[in-house]
Amino acid sequence: MKNATLVIMAAGIGSRFGGGIKQLEPVGPNGEIIMDYSIFDALEAGFNKVVFVIRKSLEKDFKEIIGNRIERIAEVAYAYQELDDIPENFQGKWAERIKPWGTGQAILCCKGIVKEPFLVINADDYYGKEAYRTIYQYLVKEEAVTVEDGAPKTLDICMAGFVLKNTLSSNGAVTRGICYVDEGGILTDIEETYGIKEGAGCAVAQQDGETTELSYDSIVSMNMWGLPLQFLDMLECGFERFLSELDGQELKKEYLLPQIIGEMVRNGSARVKVLPSHDKWFGVTYKEDKEEVVKAIRNLVEQGRYPENLFGGHE
Repeated sequence: MKNATLVIMAAGIGSRFGGGIKQLEPVGPNGEIIMDYSIFDALEAGFNKVVFVIRKSLEKDFKEIIGNRIERIAEVAYAYQELDDIPENFQGKWAERIKPWGTGQAILCCKGIVKEPFLVINADDYYGKEAYRTIYQYLVKEEAVTVEDGAPKTLDICMAGFVLKNTLSSNGAVTRGICYVDEGGILTDIEETYGIKEGAGCAVAQQDGETTELSYDSIVSMNMWGLPLQFLDMLECGFERFLSELDGQELKKEYLLPQIIGEMVRNGSARVKVLPSHDKWFGVTYKEDKEEVVKAIRNLVEQGRYPENLFGGHE
């Protein structure tokens, strides 16, 4: 079995959800949280190391709730995403900014900690088993290293492509990366699309006062990326470039994985293989989602897809 790491982006778990932290809400029959099921599926697929990206201020509570338990069954490491974790020549430029720099910065924090091909996921998303298996097999069998194509070196990346209708919430609008894929399953472009919700016969996205119809069968990204180790070097160079192009008063712009990888696809520095997944996504985007997630997990347990007492329960 070849080494591959699961990276879980959990630095945003300080955002409040009904008086608690949504990513740490118990949803399983023995108090399991969504991350428990993600880790279970990843280890079952072949991943053998877990890296949690968190904020340093949450370390104690995070370890008590999940980290210490996972350390008993897999190698665990931590990366810390902080607002001021930027190159020295940019320090102090955005003194009034209050939040870190997005998912690109979160993954960049893993440099020096991750030492093998890796999979990136969100802490509060349930992805299903299929995507973990296909991405692991792609990372270890295809090697996912840089390849020569007569142009600058191109990074070989993969992503799980979900069907839009399997990723919607009945309780409100969601944001999804709408993917454009050629006949060979290669990503040609990705468009971050906001305000998507169920419509009459199709999904609809409402942005800037305009309504766009989207096929329920559209392929979307759920921020589930299979990446070679070399991606971290490109991410580091890109982050400096991103910061240098910002106005000194910019307080909200983020360095985001879909936008980063989309630009790499357009300029030829990355080739992204889209690996289809037909599993149904679910997550706790809204407070009302929790009840539906609990029911979905219970159904999966009853179907035998998960043991009743996952990892020995929630201690």
